[in-house]
Amino acid sequence: MAVVPTRYQLAEIGSLLADPSRAAILLALADGRARPAGELARMARIAPSTASAHLARLVAGGLLSVLQQGRHRYFRIANDTVAHALETLPLIRPMPRDVPVPASQRPLQEARTCYRHLAGRLGVALHDRLRECAWIELGERAVHLSTSGLRALADAGLLTTEDSLSLAGRQCLDWTERRFHLGGPLGVTLTARMRQRDWLRPRDGSRALRLTPTGRTGLNALGVALD
Repeated sequence: MAVVPTRYQLAEIGSLLADPSRAAILLALADGRARPAGELARMARIAPSTASAHLARLVAGGLLSVLQQGRHRYFRIANDTVAHALETLPLIRPMPRDVPVPASQRPLQEARTCYRHLAGRLGVALHDRLRECAWIELGERAVHLSTSGLRALADAGLLTTEDSLSLAGRQCLDWTERRFHLGGPLGVTLTARMRQRDWLRPRDGSRALRLTPTGRTGLNALGVALD
């Protein structure tokens, strides 16, 4: 049974997201990586002391977690639920279809990481192909690989014999395409393998991804619509 938040809980979450500097920190961490406070301060264009105060609020509010390695502290999105909420939040107030996408956001629209899994137009195209071929099956709470899907993705080099049908994913609503891409552990695994095989490369340190010629060949072989 879904838990209905109270008005105070909603107001608290809203207050955490209302500050542009905190929003910039959250967006900087949306690729799933952990970053130190100094780097986040530079990315948000704020003073280190200001960043520390904002990070403390985000950790206390449950949106971020801290990874301690010796004397160093790294911050990251608390969990997949938080990442999913941040990715889909823009859908609450969608932009009209006749408004052109800003040039700065077009690479993100084409392909990007959404908390370590593939999103954007390319992520949606991959999800559509997996469904079209019945390589994934939609359950009540998760997306599961079919036997034929495991075989096809293993043949493409995106899964290995160590992976199994128990590797589950989930549908994640894409905020730029208004359609589903594949998230969860299955989506993360496929994206990681595509990056390992040089099918995808990061663009200029952002979470935007570039499809390489090798990746285009591999996805074409799977029948993914790239145009």
